[in-house]
Amino acid sequence: MENSGHISLSSQMMLRQHLDVVANNLANINTNAYRAERLVFAEQLQEVQNGDSLSFVQGLATIRDLTEGQKTSTGGDLDLAIAGRGFFEVAGEGETYYTRDGAFRLDDDGELVTRAGHKVMDDGGSPIQLDQVDGPIAIGKDGVISSGDGPLGKLKVVAFENEQSLVKLRAGLYDADGQTPEAAENFELLQGILEKSNVIGIAEMNRMMQIVQSYKSISSLVDQEHERQRRAIEILGASMAS
Repeated sequence: MENSGHISLSSQMMLRQHLDVVANNLANINTNAYRAERLVFAEQLQEVQNGDSLSFVQGLATIRDLTEGQKTSTGGDLDLAIAGRGFFEVAGEGETYYTRDGAFRLDDDGELVTRAGHKVMDDGGSPIQLDQVDGPIAIGKDGVISSGDGPLGKLKVVAFENEQSLVKLRAGLYDADGQTPEAAENFELLQGILEKSNVIGIAEMNRMMQIVQSYKSISSLVDQEHERQRRAIEILGASMAS
């Protein structure tokens, strides 16, 4: 394949990666606390025989938009949103995870859990046990849980030095990937409120249309180059036969 073909192929591969990222953002537009992702591009130079260099486009990694999503009121006593930096610590399958999705509930044992059933941890690293017969549950901005009978515990909210290094899992969960969590500072918990996705639908749709248009343009150039090569081969074959 000629140099132009290699360059076109690298561009198409990059655009497919970009399209996958945008499509995933759109698929999570209604996912609580979801962070939109962006593909990071880089130029890769490769020397050719005549001493010149070819410029290829390469998608290196994805980064997260750490902007907080819109806060939406639900009125649910166990719905929580974090204003500021921080993650709830939860546990399940013998592992510890982190999430900003505060759509919590009580399981059959009266323990506070995520929608997927992961146990929400208190500031001592233990599951939080609540009893609805104690009356309405109040959760303060500092994470202290209380009822009419007094304090019942305190939610564990942690922060990480590099949030971009957290490994995204399923159901809004993250793995620390070796980082040590620290107690979060300068945050507030908002009861009866959930953080929504920070994906802006119109912006993502515009990106998708631009990617598709770019892909079509490159495909058209590839077709033209193939046609040019075909004609060149026909002319060369005819001249050799005469």
